[in-house]
Amino acid sequence: MESVASRYRKVAEHLADGVTLVAVTKTRSVEELKHLYECGHRIFGENRVQELLEKKPQLPNDVSWHLIGTLQTNKVKQVLPHVALIHSVDRLPLLECINKEAGKLGIKAHLLLQVHIASEETKHGFSEEELQELIKEHLSNRFPNVEVLGLMGMATFTEDQQQVRSEFKTLFQLYSQARLRYPSWCILSMGMSGDYQLAMEEGSNMIRVGSALFGPRS
Repeated sequence: MESVASRYRKVAEHLADGVTLVAVTKTRSVEELKHLYECGHRIFGENRVQELLEKKPQLPNDVSWHLIGTLQTNKVKQVLPHVALIHSVDRLPLLECINKEAGKLGIKAHLLLQVHIASEETKHGFSEEELQELIKEHLSNRFPNVEVLGLMGMATFTEDQQQVRSEFKTLFQLYSQARLRYPSWCILSMGMSGDYQLAMEEGSNMIRVGSALFGPRS
């Protein structure tokens, strides 16, 4: 069976310049994460709050944890002190909740706005129209305890590469437009194990990769 180190080298070799790799740790053992840590990797993305809180104390303190899965408002207070970045801010009530809880903690929460670009209804995110409305506002005035760093999106799970490419192009265009108003935005998180090469070709500078690093989930 191919080792984590070998898989990591393969992915790292294909990273475009300026692209950050987030290792997706959902359902992976702490042992597997430690193998990746020993390769020099330090950015881990977890889908579930509970899993993140269980794994974090078992790994060294220099790991940067990202929350990449759906976040319920009742879990915001729990997770905020433990994450460097939340990728999945997909609706206004969640953004408001993060701003409120970050204020109570006296911290600035770093996050990405998740945009719904896929054809699947099961995927979450702001619609293009909702995003346009939101970024018309002065975000730092309305949400003083958060810092939006960019956008995140997931393409449709399909073999149709043209559809995936088209969805990534759409997100890149939205990101580029938004940066005219918010030039400090610096992250476009798109691309996973099956489509990260396409995502990088279409302008992604942060990819979220799990099975390409750890092998298929059992």
